[in-house]
Amino acid sequence: MAILPIDNGRYGTKEMMDIFSEQKKIDYQLEIEGAAAISQSEIGMISKSVGKEIHRAAMSGKITVKRIKELEAKSDHDTAALVESLSEKCSKNARPWIHYGLTSNDLVDTSNSMQMRDALQIIEPKVAKMASILVNKAVKHAKIPAVGRTHGQHASIISFGLKFANWAAEMAKHVERIEEIKKRILICKTLGVVGTGSLMGAKSLEVQKRAAKRLKLFPAEVTTQIVPRERYAEYVFELALIGATLEKIAIEIRNLQRTEIGEVAEQFKKGQMGSSAVPVKRNPIKSERVSSLSKLVRSQVAVAFENIPLWHERDLSNSANERFVLPTVSILVDEMLETMTRIVSNLMVNEKRIVDNLYITKGQIFAEFVLEALIKKGIPRFVAYRDVQRVAFEANDKGMFYKDAIKKDKAFSSKLTDKEIDAIFLPERHLGASPAIISNVEKSVKKTVKKFI
Repeated sequence: MAILPIDNGRYGTKEMMDIFSEQKKIDYQLEIEGAAAISQSEIGMISKSVGKEIHRAAMSGKITVKRIKELEAKSDHDTAALVESLSEKCSKNARPWIHYGLTSNDLVDTSNSMQMRDALQIIEPKVAKMASILVNKAVKHAKIPAVGRTHGQHASIISFGLKFANWAAEMAKHVERIEEIKKRILICKTLGVVGTGSLMGAKSLEVQKRAAKRLKLFPAEVTTQIVPRERYAEYVFELALIGATLEKIAIEIRNLQRTEIGEVAEQFKKGQMGSSAVPVKRNPIKSERVSSLSKLVRSQVAVAFENIPLWHERDLSNSANERFVLPTVSILVDEMLETMTRIVSNLMVNEKRIVDNLYITKGQIFAEFVLEALIKKGIPRFVAYRDVQRVAFEANDKGMFYKDAIKKDKAFSSKLTDKEIDAIFLPERHLGASPAIISNVEKSVKKTVKKFI
């Protein structure tokens, strides 16, 4: 049965938690039993009346966790207990055909696929919503010149909206990735003990095809007793990748909320306390939470990859940990999406501070454009580079504005007029292709997410 490692009172939306509840896992497996029986009856493997009876009993909602656990206490086998419980709801005529041609992992793996299917139905629209919110922020802030930082240092000028455009594009790519992996990970397997369909014979592939269609899954091409764990690793990896993108956003928000930078801040509600000791603190605790959970999600990737190589047609070395891994990554990524959506939707952007930060270096952030101006006057790049650097370092040591230092230095004043120099130091002139990039991203993102928004 499913094991939930997440505290229901702390993390995880109810809709996602329900997917991984013990009763829901049983319901999925009963649905598989019903789909297999109906499929077998449709091709004459068992009678139509028996197929319908098994299907009806399986979908009745009358088979409970409590009863299965009572039976499992005797058999020490969870699938056997489920089959026995289903038998109790069927006539003597139908009982021999319950679970016919199936093995435990047909139920386990196919129900895992159903859980992943339903988890993605929750996650994918939230990823699309996140992309949409981010691209709207990108457009809103497209014309605001801001400090672009590399290595934690001021590098050059960007559009503040470009930050959001980068994130929006990656979230949209996650939508594309989710769509792409569905055909590989949402697998229906009803091929029995070692993947040959031994009891059902040649008809086993038709049974699987029909069952898969009923369950809204894809029929397995080839398996051992289990679905290849590369499929699970890809699911876990994709969710970890979404988590990493969310953490990337969270870290930038945390950095930009630093007291020394102050360009953005998480919403701070009335009555909220940032610190038990320091009344004035406004900590980015929600972004920190996303960063923390992302580490836990990423750790599951290694486990999922360790589960790929198993002995022969299968062993149980993957079984116990998967009861943690699949719920953990699904529940936590859903939680992270919920959290980050609230953060970005209510993010406070301090436009004055963004502009003020452009001038912290007293104009040295314009050095790239000063260099360009000299090159266009015919000065060799590395001659110009050394002069730009020399004057910048001297100005910094003297606490001078870079523009003033340039105007006083002959290497510049002999080539550039004061008017030309003044024009260099207008930040709005240096957004480059940012507006076009943001516009292109907006079109691309909206096309990708339109069916979800």
